[in-house]
Amino acid sequence: MFGTIMRARTKPGQRDAFIELMKSRARPGNNPGFHSAEVCAEDKDANGVMAVIHFHDRAGYLANADRPETDAEYRKMLDYLEGPPEWIDVEYRHFAGEPLSESSVAATR
Repeated sequence: MFGTIMRARTKPGQRDAFIELMKSRARPGNNPGFHSAEVCAEDKDANGVMAVIHFHDRAGYLANADRPETDAEYRKMLDYLEGPPEWIDVEYRHFAGEPLSESSVAATR
């Protein structure tokens, strides 16, 4: 499994809107090779956000990155952010536990 970890700061008052945008994009079928994603709000920074994005493999990740639609989605994402996000590409080596679901996240709020 391959993917990326994104960290950014939203413009003031835009964090929830940014998270909704990310949730709408992170769906299998929207992006070739996409597996799953977690979108996070930082606890100690009211504008801090992160995303951990998983693709089935490096080839799928790179194919998605080369799509014009992905570039357009990235440009829209920038409307919510103070500046370009930091991206850290990673090869996932270990997983433990169960993937998060919408209902399990909602239950913790």
